[in-house]
Amino acid sequence: MTNKFRIIKDKTANGVMMAITIISIIFVFVMGIGLYIKSQPILEEHSLWDLVSASSWQPFKNNFGFLPFVMGTIWVTLIAIIIALPLSLMTAVYLTEYAKKRIKKFVFPTLDILASLPSVIFGVWGTIVIVPIISDHIAPIFSNEYSTGYTVLAAGIVLSLMLVPILVSLFVELFSCVPDDLRAAAYSLGATRWQTAKNVIIKKSIPGIFASVVLAVSKALGETIAVLMVCGCLPEVPQKLFDACYPLPALIANNYGEMLSLPLYESALMFAALLLFVVVIIFNLVSRLILRKIGE
Repeated sequence: MTNKFRIIKDKTANGVMMAITIISIIFVFVMGIGLYIKSQPILEEHSLWDLVSASSWQPFKNNFGFLPFVMGTIWVTLIAIIIALPLSLMTAVYLTEYAKKRIKKFVFPTLDILASLPSVIFGVWGTIVIVPIISDHIAPIFSNEYSTGYTVLAAGIVLSLMLVPILVSLFVELFSCVPDDLRAAAYSLGATRWQTAKNVIIKKSIPGIFASVVLAVSKALGETIAVLMVCGCLPEVPQKLFDACYPLPALIANNYGEMLSLPLYESALMFAALLLFVVVIIFNLVSRLILRKIGE
């Protein structure tokens, strides 16, 4: 009787977990379908290519060019990853291979606090610290033109600082899971700590590092408030680091609820959300394929 009851419980648990998994997958499709339906009015009036390739954003004249917002999103995300990845990787190597216990006891809670801070705090910090530094000190060195500081570079720096605690935590977990036998084998062959970290720990963790970066990029693509506060919100395609930009999440957050009485305006914002949704989905699918190749 007891065994029969256990089997029933196991089958019930299996069915419940399968149902929850299916519901989670359905949510993704429901979100995509909902955004597509809301985007239909603007897709019926303008072709997809015209919307994505045009750079003129004049809703009053029925011009909806999303190229500046797409390029702004790409610029900010790339800068954030370029800054955050090496910084996080080296920090994680130090914490797992070099740092003493008393340092770890201080660093790990600090990283947890940084990871849990609201994004608006990073935005305020970027406004009062990063923006003036870029405007007064960095931009004059590299550019003859005046810069307000509200630039692609400022947005990338602020976003990178938001990604660092997440990436460091993920990398530390990855490096900690590498068997100690591999470290001992490297040390027995005369390898230094850095050689062991570079040739054993990091190489062994490459699939996990790649997956962590994918997670960080997905978060970076959708970050809103902090980027909105320092990007400049100028709907033009950025040409250099000291140009203002207008990423897709900032466009949605800054305009949704305002001027929705304009023809196609709400549909345009929903199309911006759909673009972001599709980009994240495609990026994750391609990343999964690359991860499979790395694993093989």
